Amino acid sequence: MLEIYLLKNKLKEIKKKNIFIRGFLNYSKYNKKLLIIKNKLKNSDIWNNVNYLLILNKKKSKIENLLFSLDKINQEIIDITELIDLAIKTNDKKILKESTEILLKIEDEINILELQKIFVQKNDKKNCFINIQSGSGGIESQDWAKIIMKMYLKWAEKKNFKTTIIDESPGEIGIKSCTIHVVGNYAFGWLRTENGIHRLVRKNPFNSSGRRHTSFVSTFIYPEIKNNNNISVNLEDLRVDVYRSSGAGGQHVNRTESAVRITHIPTGIVTQCQNNRSQHQNKNQAMKQIKLKLYELQNKTKQKIKKKIEKKKFNISWSYQIRSYILDDSRIKDIRTGIESYDVQSVLNGNLDKFIQASLKLGL
Repeated sequence: MLEIYLLKNKLKEIKKKNIFIRGFLNYSKYNKKLLIIKNKLKNSDIWNNVNYLLILNKKKSKIENLLFSLDKINQEIIDITELIDLAIKTNDKKILKESTEILLKIEDEINILELQKIFVQKNDKKNCFINIQSGSGGIESQDWAKIIMKMYLKWAEKKNFKTTIIDESPGEIGIKSCTIHVVGNYAFGWLRTENGIHRLVRKNPFNSSGRRHTSFVSTFIYPEIKNNNNISVNLEDLRVDVYRSSGAGGQHVNRTESAVRITHIPTGIVTQCQNNRSQHQNKNQAMKQIKLKLYELQNKTKQKIKKKIEKKKFNISWSYQIRSYILDDSRIKDIRTGIESYDVQSVLNGNLDKFIQASLKLGL
């Protein structure tokens, strides 16, 4: 019976996930830590240091909550296994249906635990912006940039995130650049490791010679910070250009110089906005983007200063690459994690979690 076969496979999959999450969250390690803390708390001398006592109790509570969640999931899997065995023996369709629903709930519990461990950085919960820029490769690169834009839009849709293209600069074919606003819980957390270069290798569809062509597109992800007013921007460092919108928006947008581009001269950061009819609104949005990008740049600079240069680093010419998309070989390879996919169309249709989760788990 197909229903039973699918149910057994789902149970097997969840058992594997449970083993992984217990290892990933260091169940045995935290169990040992909890025993050490409990032994320390038994020592009467600890009451002489109230601050240390509070710290230990806080750690104890945090570890107990984690272990409780893992133990709860483990017990739920044992219980559901027995329930499924009973349902199969008695051929009870009602219990089989209930078992499927319980399995999905257990899977959600495991996923929540995994996210709690991964999304620990300061801005992970926030909304974010994806800035996409076509690189070297002419119209081929512009076409590639539009494909990348669609890929992220489809990925966001699968995550039930809301997206708005706040700026899009069309090319001869495809786009030269665009900025996407992504709204959703942990939007930045999911996307923060997607900074870098997407390298495409394929036969040039715009040239009759059919030669292989390499194109590059860069993506820059930065969080939406509400209180970014503390970022100091010297107005003398800015160049503000206004121009006619080249996108959709009706005759008013196309006939007036409502679109705004702001360049931060010291860093070369450029933002632009054309999705509002008002030049004032577009300027405010572009200025907000400048502050957000400077905020993220400052954070990245601080992180680079703190980190020591690791011995096992990629060659500098490759170090900014995220993935290589070799269409002739129907192969996509993540340069940083080594993860590969041979279903190119699936990835370009937004199925990126395989790559994103691997990079997040490695702490990239």
